Amino acid sequence: MKLLLALSLVSPTAFSQTPLKSSTASDLVERLAPSEDQPKTRSIGKRNIVVRPKSVDLVIQFDLDSAVLKNESRPLLDDLVSALKSERLANLKFKVEGHTDAQGSDQHNMKLSQSRAESVIAYLTAKGVENDRLKGEGKGFSDLLVPEKPYAAENRRVRITTQP
Repeated sequence: MKLLLALSLVSPTAFSQTPLKSSTASDLVERLAPSEDQPKTRSIGKRNIVVRPKSVDLVIQFDLDSAVLKNESRPLLDDLVSALKSERLANLKFKVEGHTDAQGSDQHNMKLSQSRAESVIAYLTAKGVENDRLKGEGKGFSDLLVPEKPYAAENRRVRITTQP
């Protein structure tokens, strides 16, 4: 029971989640906004547990082997823009992580995932999100969402994470 309690304090998004293909701005705000009463650390007995930042995985589509955003992803990105501009998220910074599946070399996927993260940041800033609130990071296939299926489409995603 204590283990379950400790894990629930970390963050509901610290575990695998299905990447979102669509969402509303208000849902994205709820998924990313820190709880009003949530401290940065929690204590259980003599142990301090660091509360992880909130994150959401998004299915952002790109042309094959490219960082060019597909039009199908624009509505989800527009909802993300609205969420990031909301009162609850306006003062927060975010990391935009690009992820790939395991097809191709590590070096190629790192470069591709970085370019994809930068494409998302360029889109968000063009829509009015301040650039200094966003940091891009390419993860390649180093953090597969579905490790038992390294070539699964779910691994190809963009993760938005709150930053301290």
